[in-house]
Order: sequence, then structure tokens, then C-alpha cells
Amino acid sequence: MLLLAATTIFISCGGVKNTIVKTENINYTVEQFADLQILRYRVPGFDDLSLKQKELIYFLTQAALEGRDILFDQNGKYNLTIRRTLEAIYLQYKGDKTDPDYLNLEVYLKRVWFSNGIHHHYGSEKFIPGFTPEFLKHEILNLDAAKLPLFNGQTPVQLCNEIFPIIFDSTIMPKRVNQADGQDLILTSACNYYDGVTQQEAEAFYNSMKDSTNETPVSYGLNSRLVKENGKLVEKVWTVDGLYGEAIQKIVLWLKKAESVAENNAQKEVIAKLIEYYETGDLKTFDEYSILWVKDLDSRIDFVNGFTETYGDPLGMKASWESLVNFKDMEATLRTEIISGNAQWFEDHSPVDKQYKKEKVKGVSAKVITAAILAGDLYPATAIGINLPNSNWIRDHHGSKSVTIGNITDAYNKAAHGNGFNEEFAYSDVEKGLIDKYADLTGNLHTDLHECLGHGSGKLLPGVDPDALKAYGSTIEEARADLFGLYYIADHKLQELGLTPNDDAYKAEYYTYLMNGLMTQLVRIEKGNSVEESHMRNRQLIARWVFQQGMPDKVVELVKKDGKTYVVVNDYQKLRILFGELLAEIQRIKSTGDFEAARSLVEGYAVKVDPVLHAEVLERYKKLNLAPYKGFVNPVYELVTDKDGEITDVKVSYNEGYAEQMLRYSKEYSSLPTINN
Repeated sequence: MLLLAATTIFISCGGVKNTIVKTENINYTVEQFADLQILRYRVPGFDDLSLKQKELIYFLTQAALEGRDILFDQNGKYNLTIRRTLEAIYLQYKGDKTDPDYLNLEVYLKRVWFSNGIHHHYGSEKFIPGFTPEFLKHEILNLDAAKLPLFNGQTPVQLCNEIFPIIFDSTIMPKRVNQADGQDLILTSACNYYDGVTQQEAEAFYNSMKDSTNETPVSYGLNSRLVKENGKLVEKVWTVDGLYGEAIQKIVLWLKKAESVAENNAQKEVIAKLIEYYETGDLKTFDEYSILWVKDLDSRIDFVNGFTETYGDPLGMKASWESLVNFKDMEATLRTEIISGNAQWFEDHSPVDKQYKKEKVKGVSAKVITAAILAGDLYPATAIGINLPNSNWIRDHHGSKSVTIGNITDAYNKAAHGNGFNEEFAYSDVEKGLIDKYADLTGNLHTDLHECLGHGSGKLLPGVDPDALKAYGSTIEEARADLFGLYYIADHKLQELGLTPNDDAYKAEYYTYLMNGLMTQLVRIEKGNSVEESHMRNRQLIARWVFQQGMPDKVVELVKKDGKTYVVVNDYQKLRILFGELLAEIQRIKSTGDFEAARSLVEGYAVKVDPVLHAEVLERYKKLNLAPYKGFVNPVYELVTDKDGEITDVKVSYNEGYAEQMLRYSKEYSSLPTINN
């Protein structure tokens, strides 16, 4: 489970300019196009690691990058074909590079790279190119056919016929993940997790596998594509010898090299078990790996590698491929260790009904990490916090690991400061002062509480299906973790622990959260659209619920000043009480598997958008001329060897450009066939 940066990533899907702007300063390099800004993060402390630790990071980064094409294919059947076609044109283009069609093709390709496919990485809608079909066809037909991703004797003309409707027709595969209530979420989603299967068939298929008496169920469907062959439903499992095998074989090759330089036996066992899982596809083996990974607390180097988060599946079952290689920030981790060390206190004092609380919190570990590489579904856009594993019973019996990604958060904060956003949307100098003074601190603390404690809190009642909330499960889970953090960030316990300085600091997080949930995250939505992404739904659900429940006492108001709408919080303590009440209800829904209550909350508060307020927010945001979404280029690691080929060092550099990196990755880490059946 991951936490996306709520107050520093602002998305606008409409009215983007197809221009590319590059600037540079001492902290990060920025390349700006469409609604995207590309940053560069540093890896402080890498040079201080031992040679063996550096080698381990190098091998793990190679394993991370080998999975890149898996995510492209998971996000859509034609993504690899389209990406490779566009890359061939981009590399071989001989025409006028000031031609608007070419410039628009360049922007479109950069968006495809960023989103790992042709649908927006966050909003999920398909983006339509600014170049013409005639231009694209001309370039394809004038290329050497050997440069094109032709499949099974396909001709360039046939390639055009196949991909042009996918690229240019807005009615074909319009959404990667559709969450609209009342529709068949599988048939209306472009993601490549199902083939020839309806939502009803998929749900019945997996429900037939489940046993309500089994207290340690596997994550059914996590690592497979569900297809219909000869009228029968079949899972095509992602393994060394199965689907995506060409890429997984290379991932395993690098994992074996990493195993040879593991820091300790516990870490070596983790890597060996992950390799076994990739070789067998056995979900029980995946659980065994997850337990070993949770218990490995002594290693400085850590990693995520595999089929992990399920946000990309409309049913919330099948996992996208991702990887994060990192090492512990020893100094910053003191903060999260204080929080995790008091996990039982927080659980005991939660406003949640006692029957839904854990009697004994087990194995909650938390740390601040330095990201060494981002990959798969964490690249180029990434989370700022992660809590794993996702299995409820493993979390209950063995605990979980929570991380805040310190160097990524730092890059986001540097990019956000002074950009004019708070000056435009914060109500007065009082709120601006709170934000300037405390928002970085309280934002990090909310992330810590969300990941360290929120996701690890509470329990399911016996016999409750972990998938009972179906398509609403992700939104409810993220709301649960956010509310846990919001409730406790205002608690005096945090002052006692030395984590907040005074009674006012928490107000910065309360204000920015409500400003985002009620107003500013609307810049991510095109006019006329509803909210669909789970994290956005979560934030609007919370903000709209407390706004409406607090109306009689005017706890929170939307007020007009100089013709503009602003959020005003009149009573921060009553706001905290409302957060606690909603947390109690959300936990009840989760613990009991109350699907109808989840549906009522999400559809009632999280989906619909006020069109008048939406139009105002879009207009005000447009004048700021900001690129709303942010992502990253990775550092480059290079082995240094002596004359005998022995590794003597690993060097890290930060000068690779965005297009340069993407093209290199496509050349060096692209082992999958164009169409994966």
C-alpha cells in the first residue's frame, strides 16, 4: 500500500501546452511538458556505503530495471507496440524538427514513457495526440521496416491499421481503469489483466477458490492474467517459464547476483525465496517471502521487487510490477522508530470500536529510506511512503514494514516551495504562515502515521473476506490510513514524543488536507468528469464528509473573498473529532466487510464534482502556469573494475536526461515480445 504525495503533486489533465521547457538549478533538473514536470533526485549517503553494499544496490537496480516492459504490457495490450513504433520514428526522424506534428509526437512519446502506456498515469484516461494520423502513417511507411515492431509477418500498413484506432479514437479503450458504478469494470477498462472475461465471471472464478474458514488465505489472482480459452477460464501466471518469462528470467539473474553479496543470512533468505516465487508462481511461496521480508530488520539495504500493488486492476486483485531499491537513512529513521515503538498506544487509544482493534500490535517497523532506484509502477512518478505487505493476515500475525522515502519527499518539497500555489489558494496570511512554518514537518508526520500505523491498525472480524469491498476496497483502505494519521497528528502524544513542537503545528496539515480534498485536487480532473482514482476519492470522501457533518457548527466553510472561493477552518478541535468519527465508521466497514456501506460513502462523497467550483479552480490554477504532476529521472550507477575485472567501486552520476534515459532503458531493458499472449 502506498501513499502518493497529496500536497505536492497537483494534476491538470485539461488545457495542457505541448511545449517542452528545460531549466536547471543546484537541487534538481526540470523538464516540463504537457501536465508533467521531471525532477532529479539525489542519493545522499551512497558514497559512504561499503563496497559490498554498493554492489548489492547495483545488482538490485539491474533487477529493478529489467521489469520495465512488464508494466507497459500490464497497462495495455498495445502499449509496447505503440511505444516501440514511436521510438523508432523519434530516433530515425529526418524531417523538420520544428514541424508541429513532430513536436506533438515528441510530447506524446514523452507522456507514453511517463505513464508506462497511453493512459494518464493518475487520471487513467487515454490522452489523444496532437499530431495527425497522416503524419504518423507517413513516418511509419517511410521507415525501414526492420526498425518497426512488426509481429508475426505484419506489414507496416497492417501495423497502422492495428494501432491507429487505439491511438486516435477517443471511444476505444478510453480508460485504463474504470471505476464507474453500475458498469462492467473489466470490459470497460483497458488494462491487460483480463482477456475475454466479464466482471461477473472473474468475481465468480475467484470466489469459488476462497474458503471463509481459512485464516491464512493467499492473494488470489495476484500474479496472473485471467483469460478465456475454448470457453474455459484460465490463469496465465507470470513466472520464469510463463507469461512475462523473458523479463522475469533476467530479473532472477540479477537477483542471484544480489544474493551472492547479501548483507546477512536473513537478507539472503529473502532473495532466495523471491527467486523461488518467480520460478514457481506459487502464491504460498509469495506469502513465505513476504514474512521473511517483514522479519528482516537488520539489513541496511532493502528493496521491493515484484507484483505488488493492485490499484491498476478495477477489481483490486491483480498486481502491477514495481521495484524500489533503497537504504536506511539512519538519522531520519529515529522519527519513525519513535512512532512505531508506540504503535500499541496508538491502537489502544484509537476512537475505533474495541472489537475492531488489535489486542496486540505485532511487528510494526518503520524507517525513513533513501531511494537508490525507482522502477515499474514507481517510475517516473512515485509514492512518498509505502507500507507492505498487503496481506491482512500477514500484517496481523507478523507485522509490516513502513517507509517514508526521504530524498523523494525532499525533492517534492523543493519543487513546491515558492511556486505561488499557496499564495493563490490559502485563505489568509494566517494559513499561509502555518503552511510555511509547519507543512513540511506535518506532511512528513502524516505520511509516517499513514504508513507506519494507519495501514497496520485494526483487524478484520473472523470469516470476513479481505476482498469483500471489491472495487471500493482501495479507497476505503486509503481513507482508513489517512484518517488514522489525521486523528493522531493533533494528539498531545506527538508533542510528548518530541515529534511536533506545539499546539499549532498540526493545523498546517489539517488545512492543506482540506484545501486539497475540497478544492485543489480538482485541477486533476477534466471538466465534466467525476473522481475515479482511489487516492483522490479517499481525500474527497474525507474532506466532503467532515465539511457536511460540520455544517451546523460551521466547523469548515467554503467562503468567498474577492470573487474567489477559499477553505476556512473555524474549529480545529471539532474537526479532529469529526476525523475520529469517520475513522470509526471506516474501520467498521473494513472490519465487517460492509460492501453497501462502503458503496454509499464512496458514491455519496467521493465521486461527484461541483461543476461551478471545479471551473473556478481550473481557471485560477491555469494562471499559475505550473506543471501539476511530478516524476523523476533515476541516477545512473556504473561499476568500476580493475584490470582483472574485479569490482573496486560503484559510481553514481546524475547527468542523464529524461529522453536519454528512457531510450536507454528501452534499448537495454526490453526483453518482452511486442504482443504477450
